[in-house]
Amino acid sequence: MNSITLLQPEKIVFGENMINELGNDAILEGSKRILFLVATPILKAVEAAVKSLQDKNKEVNLVEYKFVGEPTFAQFNQLLNEHQAFNPDCVIGVGGGSVLDCAKLLAALINSTQKLEDVVGIGFLKGRNIKLICVPTTSGTGSEVSPNAILLNEDTQAKSGIISPFLVPDACYLDPVLTVSLPPKLTAETGIDALSHCIEAYTNKFAHPLVDTYALKGIQLISENLLKAYKNGNDIEARSALLVGSMYGGLCLGPVNTSAVHALSYGLGGKFHIAHGLSNAILMPEVLRFNLSANPKRHAEIARALGITWNGSDENIAALGIEKIEALSEACGIPQKLSEIGITKEVLPELADIAMKVTRLLKNNPREVTRKDAINIYKKLL
Repeated sequence: MNSITLLQPEKIVFGENMINELGNDAILEGSKRILFLVATPILKAVEAAVKSLQDKNKEVNLVEYKFVGEPTFAQFNQLLNEHQAFNPDCVIGVGGGSVLDCAKLLAALINSTQKLEDVVGIGFLKGRNIKLICVPTTSGTGSEVSPNAILLNEDTQAKSGIISPFLVPDACYLDPVLTVSLPPKLTAETGIDALSHCIEAYTNKFAHPLVDTYALKGIQLISENLLKAYKNGNDIEARSALLVGSMYGGLCLGPVNTSAVHALSYGLGGKFHIAHGLSNAILMPEVLRFNLSANPKRHAEIARALGITWNGSDENIAALGIEKIEALSEACGIPQKLSEIGITKEVLPELADIAMKVTRLLKNNPREVTRKDAINIYKKLL
């Protein structure tokens, strides 16, 4: 059994309307200057927490996160420059994965001697002296519990990961009420993204029993509840299950991480600005078919977690699981082909070139992916 280290927040709070209790968190007792980075649709939802902190004579800087799409290096550096002078002793991020990733990096880099460009990669961040609390408003990235932050690198047209134990928040608040207003399209795309985290962690070359439990439970919760939440955003039980499933996916990201699905999606996001969850949703079934032969047993176990009860060979059970993922994705209105989102045959070599550079993820894949393999996977989805 391989060695492994699990990194998690010291506190995980779950419950409806728990955002209103955030101001009473003991982590904030010694804080004097608190920077809230909040997604625009959630500004009203944090009013009670902000007032609670202000009533305790704490200085609060409420910053509206206005960037559209995945944040770039330039956009993050703009945020950093604008708010460095405030010199917070705590950063609280409330929003989707992009908001949380920026909040995590602000907590690490405000008044740091390191710059963003110094910490790209695994283990380059030297420390974090600012407290950090993350509150997700989507059930997708799992950033609220992971050591990862992902930004779009304009130079490479691909996403760059900053991976460090110092990016694990001190606490996260999981409030399903904050996810109720998420539109159906984003519910579907972020939900499939969370599902891909769990599936890629379980089929990963470095999969581990300590993480397998999270991955399988996440697969079950997401697959059973995504369509319910897509059809009825007010279904609080479905929203709750998705949020917990997404958190499980986030807990998989640090010690095991994702593999070829995410690597092949990087160019779609970086060059064509296709939403991350949408890219993963289109790619995942075909990548799983490519990987199946490397470990049929694990792929069959995923199918069972997805609800497949048929008895037969591992290969056949796994194939039914992949079909179940496709059916779920299609039922949630997600396109099934790259051609449906404007990707043509001519750009496939460039997409493959970008994917081949994402070695930190490709090394995890259960089957080696060559440039030719990548092009063939893309071709099957035209």
